[in-house]
Amino acid sequence: MKTYNCGLEISLDLIGGKWKGLVLYYLLKGPKRTGELKRLINQISQKMLIQTLRELEADGLISKKMYNQVPPKVEYSMTALGRSLEPILKLLCDWGEDYAEQSYAPGEITILNLE
Repeated sequence: MKTYNCGLEISLDLIGGKWKGLVLYYLLKGPKRTGELKRLINQISQKMLIQTLRELEADGLISKKMYNQVPPKVEYSMTALGRSLEPILKLLCDWGEDYAEQSYAPGEITILNLE
């Protein structure tokens, strides 16, 4: 049995960490294959990406669809529960951009906003 101090701790347990937010952000834009996510988040290792996808799937935030074809095709997409995070992730994106604008000199930081 898990014990949490508050709802924020539960939320951070589900979407916290270095990569989960980015994976969710890109999946909000539509289903993606593992290779597509790896290209969008090029700093993540393949092993860490797979681990992150497994955790998000186990928590019910994303789903995995396997196609019966050769070569194998696997696609990840948001579940309804995961999609409910969209306004929160959007607010976090906006907040991060505002923070960067206020805290860094022009040219000191670049936000790519890859799609």
